[in-house]
Amino acid sequence: MPVFTYKAIDKFGKEIASEIEVSSYDEAIKKIRNLGYFPTQITLKKIKKKGTKSGGETVGAGKSLANMSIKIQFLGIGTVKSIQVTVFTRQLATLISAGLPLVRSLNILRDQMKGGSFKDVVDNLSRIVEAGATFSESLLKYPEIFSNLYVNTVRAGEAGGVLEVVLTRLADFSEKAERLRSKITAALVYPFLVITIALSVLVFLMIYVIPKFMELYEELGTELPFATLLLLRVSSFMQSHWVIGVLFIIVLAVFYNFTQRYQPPRLFMDGVKLKLPVFGPLLQKVSIARFSRTLGTLISSGVPILQSIMITKDTAGNEVVARSLGKVHDSIQEGESIASPLAKTRIFPLMVVNMINVGEETGALDQMLNKVADTYDDEVDTTVGALTSLLEPLLILFMAGIVGSIVIAMFLPLVKLLTAMSV
Repeated sequence: MPVFTYKAIDKFGKEIASEIEVSSYDEAIKKIRNLGYFPTQITLKKIKKKGTKSGGETVGAGKSLANMSIKIQFLGIGTVKSIQVTVFTRQLATLISAGLPLVRSLNILRDQMKGGSFKDVVDNLSRIVEAGATFSESLLKYPEIFSNLYVNTVRAGEAGGVLEVVLTRLADFSEKAERLRSKITAALVYPFLVITIALSVLVFLMIYVIPKFMELYEELGTELPFATLLLLRVSSFMQSHWVIGVLFIIVLAVFYNFTQRYQPPRLFMDGVKLKLPVFGPLLQKVSIARFSRTLGTLISSGVPILQSIMITKDTAGNEVVARSLGKVHDSIQEGESIASPLAKTRIFPLMVVNMINVGEETGALDQMLNKVADTYDDEVDTTVGALTSLLEPLLILFMAGIVGSIVIAMFLPLVKLLTAMSV
């Protein structure tokens, strides 16, 4: 019989993680609900008897998910991009708003898609809903594509009978999140490319060009200045110990992977990121915009506040912010408002805390959170523009300084030699 791992939220808003042994996804959902929990993620773990087809078509959907996961992990082939999910959500909201049934809407979207992983996913969603499951329950079978935020927002829309409204909010949320992601990528890609090119040029000069000058100077037997000697020694070291450089890069990659896998080093690294000059304030603004947009979308869709905080915590993207939101969740559970524990985290500026406090007092918390998100989206845009304008001349000077220093150091002996010959 299949074994499923699941995450759920109890009536107090606490996240539960456990395993359950049932014949199908539908039975897993039913049993978890009977325990008094709200499932947010269910994943097929293993099947005790190889080849057993218990659970009928539902288990088949699980197998499709396993196959899709293999494609996702292979060089990005078969991956479902976030922009595809955003377009799908917008189109589905439009069709449902026009009065079309959910299954028919899913079939229309499936038929207009080109072949690929996402078309298979939409086809499976349609089949599962047609078999009697809710849309949110069908989404649970694809946690790699549809996040907890997405599933819980859809569930709240189904409970309130406003599925088309929450889908429109999800589409708006996804589009704004995509724009924010693009801004951050634009801020980081340019300096990364420039530094990569500069290092590549430096390695090329050190390994292939400078040794030619070394042979020339040995033949001439001229006395070399200190700068040239230092450069030749560095070049010689890089040629004979290049393995150390490769190992250093591998160690850096392993270390970064380690810091992302485990909570203590991730917490330390994310704390360092927030304290970096220039980039630290930018990352803080991104975290505030993401927190405000996510929480505002969930609350306006009818998701309970404690559950909304937990989902926002999972999508924070920074361990320091996530841990702070965990403390906010615990404080709200004990009867406090949102604004008071947020102020204690020292991550959220006083203006944000005051706006949230006003939103709580006026009963318009979701609207106030969306205003905060819009404000910080604009600030991120302004900061990225200023950062890019500042980095461009600095990086050009950086490259010119490195290459110029090498050229000057290598030609100093020739200048000295020509000067001596002219005298």
